[in-house]
Amino acid sequence: MHSPILQPVVALIAWTFVMFAWMMVTRFSALSAAGLRLNKMVGTTSAHADKGLPARAQWKAHNYNHLLEQPVLFYAVCGVLALTGTGGGFNLALAWIYVALRIAHSLWQATVNRVSVRFYLFLAATVALAAMTLHAAMAVF
Repeated sequence: MHSPILQPVVALIAWTFVMFAWMMVTRFSALSAAGLRLNKMVGTTSAHADKGLPARAQWKAHNYNHLLEQPVLFYAVCGVLALTGTGGGFNLALAWIYVALRIAHSLWQATVNRVSVRFYLFLAATVALAAMTLHAAMAVF
């Protein structure tokens, strides 16, 4: 028997792969349009890509990186909630809210990228994650 909180975990992991695919398609198109070839690049960093590729192409890459930052805490907290048997009910709702907000954040950043809206989506997701963290702490302490 598994905890229901693992469902939003898998959903966010799957979304991360969607963003990975979108990033790859967009970046390869942008590299081609810029006349850049991977086999000619040596020792470049993301800062080089930011200088050489259009911002709209880089937005997907920036978001992919964001999905590998704070969501790591989400995965850990969901693991604690699953292991303590507190991964249902309100915590499950918070987890789905977190996933929905992160997906909205991704779509916004990858397309429109107006920072003020992106910030509020991130802040709301962070509040949900903080509440889940508090519940996890209550379960283990």
